[in-house]
Amino acid sequence: MSCGATILDAEGLRLSADEKALFRDADPFGFILFGRNIDTADQVRALCSDFREAVGRDCIITIDQEGGRVQRLRPPLARNWLPPLDHVARAGENAERAMYLRYRLIASELRDLGIDSNCAPMLDLARDHTHAFLRNRCYGSAPETVARLGRTVADGLLEGGVLPVVKHMPGHGRATLDSHHDLPHVSSSSEDLDDTDFTPFRILNDLPLGMTAHIVLDQIDPRPATISPVVMELIRERIGFQGLIMTDDISMKALAGTIAEKTAKAIAAGCDIALVCNQTLKDREAAAQAAGRMTGPAQARAERALAVRHPPAELDITAAEAELSRLMGGQVYDG
Repeated sequence: MSCGATILDAEGLRLSADEKALFRDADPFGFILFGRNIDTADQVRALCSDFREAVGRDCIITIDQEGGRVQRLRPPLARNWLPPLDHVARAGENAERAMYLRYRLIASELRDLGIDSNCAPMLDLARDHTHAFLRNRCYGSAPETVARLGRTVADGLLEGGVLPVVKHMPGHGRATLDSHHDLPHVSSSSEDLDDTDFTPFRILNDLPLGMTAHIVLDQIDPRPATISPVVMELIRERIGFQGLIMTDDISMKALAGTIAEKTAKAIAAGCDIALVCNQTLKDREAAAQAAGRMTGPAQARAERALAVRHPPAELDITAAEAELSRLMGGQVYDG
């Protein structure tokens, strides 16, 4: 039987009785952690166990641990990483190896706490006009360079036993607005986007999981990508991504409507699962009902993604840290 077509979150450090009941009934594909869910290492491990016990299986638990401004884990539970764009700049010609080591160490941090997915790599292209909420989270501005760095990020995570989530498909770098608050529009032609923004996603279309962008591509469809059947078909056919596709947080203000309405539109458009964050218990329940169970094709993609998950390869952490420090001239961490 297929599981629920959602990824849900928790309000606090442990699950309430009502949350346990909701998760048992909704049976979401997985869960996501935020800063409010994190206190001590033992507490995070216990919460991860709560999630898996609630659904009765070894579901994925993901997190936004990019480094820089977007990292839910902080010292002492994790290293205080530089923003990705700063990390790449400091590493210079050593950027690929430095990004591999960075995300291999991040994977080690996550797996130690029971977390086995990370919302990275980010393949959006940095431009001069890219909104500040996104720009220093990028890896560069050249499509092929971003693809190479994205691949090494994914490799580092996978070898550490962590499933990567490619984002934000089909490309968010041209946005001049923050989709947490507003709906960005991009007026570029389909041909221009195909040669630039779509390219890194096409090169990495073999990865197991992907996340949509809440952005309108005006020359392709007037609807936001997440709820656009036209853009979802583009991601599947032109970009060729055949992995499991989740929405970006469905509660972001770039999308109009109730949580249930937005969830239903995303699933109808072709997203496999809806990522539902920072909502009341009632709204999480409504979203789960609107999403329903995974379709047969979505469940098959989910199973293929989970089959990529494996125990982490052995890592000499001291040696990895020392090599990374050499590659970056000793300037590895923020602060």
